Amino acid sequence: MKSKILVVDDETDLELLIRQKFRRQIREQQYEFVFAYNGVDALTKIQEQPDIDIVLSDINMPEMDGLTLLEKLSEVSPLTKTVIVSAYGDMTNIRTAMNRGAFDFICKPVNFDDLDLTMQKTLRHVAQLRDTLKAIKENNILRMYVDESVLNFMDRREFETSLMLNETVNATAVFIDICGFTAITERENADTVVKLINLYFDVMVKEIIAQGGFVDKFMGDAVMAVFRGEYHLDRAIEAALAVRNHIELLEKTVPGEPVYTPKVAIGINTGEMISGNIGSATLRRLDYTVIGDVVNTAQRLQSVAQEGQIIISETAYQLVKDSFRCEPLGEVRLKNKSNPVAIYAVIE
Repeated sequence: MKSKILVVDDETDLELLIRQKFRRQIREQQYEFVFAYNGVDALTKIQEQPDIDIVLSDINMPEMDGLTLLEKLSEVSPLTKTVIVSAYGDMTNIRTAMNRGAFDFICKPVNFDDLDLTMQKTLRHVAQLRDTLKAIKENNILRMYVDESVLNFMDRREFETSLMLNETVNATAVFIDICGFTAITERENADTVVKLINLYFDVMVKEIIAQGGFVDKFMGDAVMAVFRGEYHLDRAIEAALAVRNHIELLEKTVPGEPVYTPKVAIGINTGEMISGNIGSATLRRLDYTVIGDVVNTAQRLQSVAQEGQIIISETAYQLVKDSFRCEPLGEVRLKNKSNPVAIYAVIE
């Protein structure tokens, strides 16, 4: 990849010398040189060509000297690194240059082999800075799409060497569906639908996180959340109660529609499930999630829940019956279950 280098020097014969000494690198498109004749001219060139990688600057120049240019460059182009190339190589100038942000200092007359090595070192440093900045930006974007708990897992040392490994965990799965929202999506424009769903999801996510859970995925107008650790079932139910209460306080009028008061239907189940990366390592497309019968049952429980209901399984009820007020709803048949399942509604 070609590197762009700005040379700032008022000696007019330096341009010809640079082009002669680095003719092979120029011909092979390793280097592209841009020339300026003082600090003012250099700042103009930087603004016109922001892809300049490094600056080679003299100190003693008319209008704006190299040391003043160093200060200006740190403001207008902080990623661009400067190597001072000057005959004024006394310690005072060297220290001033380094304190103002110079990456290195080369004394004239120039040893062009040494200059080339210094340029290569500086270019590597700039590339590392840009890669780091890119990684930070990508990480910030990633945090908008991936739950913090998943990112913490990805940061573990064994993550890259065990992409397809999994573990059996005891946890609670929660499925929350926004009732009646499909009818709105059929009638309203995309912008209205997205704003509404994001409003409701924001309320849900805040309550899930407040109880130490993490959002596994968004599925249309539904959310899947997982709770692990101490009292994971209790915390999951607390989050579900909070979501139900807060969602029902929201009231959003859709243009041309009567007032729509959202309600949720929630299914909760607890027990052993498989946790790990599901997908294709070959395609580098993975989904860190939980799977298993407990998870499937939680989704089935949500499908039979009515508006405003929080439905839990018999197993979950036996674990929390002393902590939450629940009422039995009898037995229901769930998809892919051969026998009827006893269910309970959490009241408070």
